Amino acid sequence: MPTTNPWLNGPSPDGVAPRDLLEDRILNLLSTQNMAVVATVARDGSPAATPVRFSSLGFEIMYSSWNASPKSRNLRRDPRVSAGIFAPLVGQASSGGAQLFGTARTLEHDDPDARPYWEAFRWQSDHVERGRRLDQPPTDPLTIITPQRIVYTEHWLRKHGYHPRQIWRAE
Repeated sequence: MPTTNPWLNGPSPDGVAPRDLLEDRILNLLSTQNMAVVATVARDGSPAATPVRFSSLGFEIMYSSWNASPKSRNLRRDPRVSAGIFAPLVGQASSGGAQLFGTARTLEHDDPDARPYWEAFRWQSDHVERGRRLDQPPTDPLTIITPQRIVYTEHWLRKHGYHPRQIWRAE
């Protein structure tokens, strides 16, 4: 039987991708996807996972949320967070995604530290969809996830001799 991607056959290579290549692949994923599942720690210690639409700035991802939402309340109590991002799966060769592990902080819209994040945040499409004016930016808080570790998976890396799962750590 013909094989579409013969490099997927057999055991995975064990190569470690160079940091610059890994960072490029991670940034590509963050720039080309917009949905993540964010997991926070609930009051009773159980995980609470919520899908969010996100934007990215470097290796950080951000989303807007009300301060009263369960995920926002959880993060005020415990800033530890994990986020899962994945590319659409067509087959094994397209299998890829990232798990971000780090901390989150919420910035109010008028916080000066929020300015570069609001400049990178893609809020305009949400405003258009909801019939809001584009000359009136959102006033919701913005939550920024800063990863300390990213577990990146991309099976296409196998083609180049690298293991499909790579670990990135903040310097």
